[in-house]
Amino acid sequence: MGMFKRLTLGALAVLLTAPTVLLAAGGSLPSRVVVNEVEQAATAQPSTSTGYRRIYANPERLEAAIEAQERHTDALMRDAQVRGTGVGWDANDNPVVKVYVDAQSSQTAIPERLDGIPVQIEYTGRLYALNVSCDDRSDNCNRTPDPDIPTVAATAGNPGSTEYHPRPVPIGVSAGHVDVTAGTIGCRVTAGCHTYALSNAHVFADENTGQSGDSIVQPGPFDGGVAPMDNIGTLADSVPIVIGNFANNRVDAAIALVGTNTVDKSTLPGGYGTPRTNPINATIGLDVQKFGRTTVMTHGYVDAVNVTVLVTYDAGDARFIGQIIIKPDTGNDFSLPGDSGALIVVDGGPHDRRPVGLLFASGTGISVANPISDVLNELNIDIDGD
Repeated sequence: MGMFKRLTLGALAVLLTAPTVLLAAGGSLPSRVVVNEVEQAATAQPSTSTGYRRIYANPERLEAAIEAQERHTDALMRDAQVRGTGVGWDANDNPVVKVYVDAQSSQTAIPERLDGIPVQIEYTGRLYALNVSCDDRSDNCNRTPDPDIPTVAATAGNPGSTEYHPRPVPIGVSAGHVDVTAGTIGCRVTAGCHTYALSNAHVFADENTGQSGDSIVQPGPFDGGVAPMDNIGTLADSVPIVIGNFANNRVDAAIALVGTNTVDKSTLPGGYGTPRTNPINATIGLDVQKFGRTTVMTHGYVDAVNVTVLVTYDAGDARFIGQIIIKPDTGNDFSLPGDSGALIVVDGGPHDRRPVGLLFASGTGISVANPISDVLNELNIDIDGD
C-alpha cells in the first residue's frame, strides 16, 4: 500500500534490522586534513575505568563547529559525492567539521575551513540500508559466507545469533519482518502495560510497506524464519522514513508487540547482558558496545555527533539529521549487514550499559546510529532494562 501508515501505539515492537556496508571509496581529494581510518583506529586505546576513551576540555568549543556545519551542510551536500557532515575533534583537541565523501569527490568543492573551523574529510563511500537489493551492491550483502565475519555457533545446546531460539528469545539475535531478510532485536521496551521489541523500520516494517499486525519472525527470513511457525510478535508501530536528499529524518525505528514469554531483555551469554533503563546522550570519546546478529559483541567509541547523512533505501536516498557516528576498536568491524537494529550501550564506567543509540547503517570504518532518546520519544516507549 505504498507509504507505511503510522500506527497507534498499542501494538508491540521488536526491533530488527541489519546495517549495511558503506562501500569504500577510492579517488583523490584535496590536500587538506584527510583521516586514515585504519591508522586512527590503531592508535585508539579503550578506557576500562571511566567509560570514556577521552574527555575533551571545554566541550562548549564544539558549538562553533556545529554552527558552521549546520550553516554549510545543505550547500556541501549539493555535491553528489558528499554523503554527510558531522562535528568532532582532531588529534590536537581542536573542533572540526567532518565531511563524509563518496569516490572521486570534487577537488574544489570542499573548502579547507568553514567559518574558520577546520574541515576534516573522511572517505566513507555510500551508506546503504539492509533492504537495498543485494544485486545492486558490490558487497552482495555478504551473502557468500565470509570466514572473517564472526558468528556465535551453537555450542553445548546453545543456539547462535543467527539461529532459532527457544522462547523467550534473547535480544541481539536475528529477527525481522516476514518480507525482509534479517536484522537484530535491539531490546525490549514498554509503553504502559504493553511490551514490545525494538528494531529499525527497515527491519520490522519493511521500510514503509509493512502493515499493523504483520508477522515478525525469529530468526529473520534470511536465516530460515517462517510465519506463523517462528512468530515472536506483530508489527505495532513504525516511524515513516521520508525519502529525499533534504528530508529531516531522525530515526529508523519500529516496534513489534511481543510478550515477556516470547522476548527476553538480556543478550546471549558473552554479551553485555541487560541494558539499563535510563539512556544517556552520546558525547565524543564515549566508549560503547553492542551485540548484533552478524558481528555479535563489538566495542567502539563515539567519533562524531550532530551528523547529517544520506542513507540509500529501496525507495531512494533518505537524509537523516542529528545522528551519531561510531568507530570500531582496533582490528574489528563494529557492525556489518544484519546488525541493524542493535542497541548501542555505554562500555564500562559508572554509565556502563546505559543505552546510547540504535544502529541502522554502517560501512567501512564507521557505523551510524539514531540517538536512543529520539527513538524513545518518537515511539513513546521506555527501555525495559535494569
